[in-house]
Amino acid sequence: MNIQENISLKKYNTFGINVNAKRFVSVNSLYELKNILKEEQNVFIISGGSNMLLTKDIEELVIHLNLKGISIDRENDNSVYLTVNTGENWHDFVLWCISLNYGGLENLSLIPGNVGTCPIQNIGAYGVEVKDTITKVEALEIETGKLVIFSNEECEFGYRNSIFKNQAKGKYIITSVSFELTKKNHALNTSYGAIEQELASKNITKPNIKNISDAIISIRQSKLPDPKKIGNSGSFFKNPVISLCHFEKLKSKFPEIPHYIISESSIKIPAGWLIEQSGFKGKRLGDYGVHEKQALVLVNYGNATGKNIYQLAQSIQNTIKSKFSINLEIEVNII
Repeated sequence: MNIQENISLKKYNTFGINVNAKRFVSVNSLYELKNILKEEQNVFIISGGSNMLLTKDIEELVIHLNLKGISIDRENDNSVYLTVNTGENWHDFVLWCISLNYGGLENLSLIPGNVGTCPIQNIGAYGVEVKDTITKVEALEIETGKLVIFSNEECEFGYRNSIFKNQAKGKYIITSVSFELTKKNHALNTSYGAIEQELASKNITKPNIKNISDAIISIRQSKLPDPKKIGNSGSFFKNPVISLCHFEKLKSKFPEIPHYIISESSIKIPAGWLIEQSGFKGKRLGDYGVHEKQALVLVNYGNATGKNIYQLAQSIQNTIKSKFSINLEIEVNII
């Protein structure tokens, strides 16, 4: 195992932030990971680097998880049960499933990052959350080096949330995620966003899972920057959920405010709309700013620092708090 010193993490995070790891090692197997943890427990884990904003150099040993592999555990006429190692690219895994007609993840196409990070923030898009297909998460307990299995219920999934962002944060390293997907009679979800419009533009009236995936890829590519070209981490903020009373007050002032009914007493407001209404969409400050086509996405156009982008995020939060009395919560992990 080769531990390197003073390694730039620019290519290991999708924001393309150039900070250094004092020490760095890439692990390719569970065996290697366990051996490292016998010697070092003060570690910083990085996989696809898709849900983090690095604002400083990392003093701890940085472990890059490069664990690969997909296995079919069992299947029946209706379902297939898969276990996927943490280092597999998420979108590549989704496309692999679609190629085999395994349904359930098609709405989550083109989300950046690796499989191991999907349960941490319970990734979601276009009316689907990954929690609906996860059966269990396997993780290595850093302190003991033991493998621990978290059932779906034990993961305590919520909106962009899980036990791994709360009481289990920093205590475990996710090594694999297991899924239950459908092989037939797929539950198609086309009602969210512009999916139906995209399908109609292609004269598709009876879509299959590949049609839905293709539509979502097309929609995302039309409005979201490719992290390989412009540094970003996808959606930077969570869509806030507010009370019905609060919503009614806002609606009287902003009649056109878009919203989604969560329950009789709670309403979800698109964070992108709030940011756009606050004048930040497309705003550029030198090497960083808010993307011109999607206000939820903060971007690094070149050599911005993590602190630059974090300060912009705080400015957005303060403005929205002042204008709408809404606390806009950051989805990305600030390091």
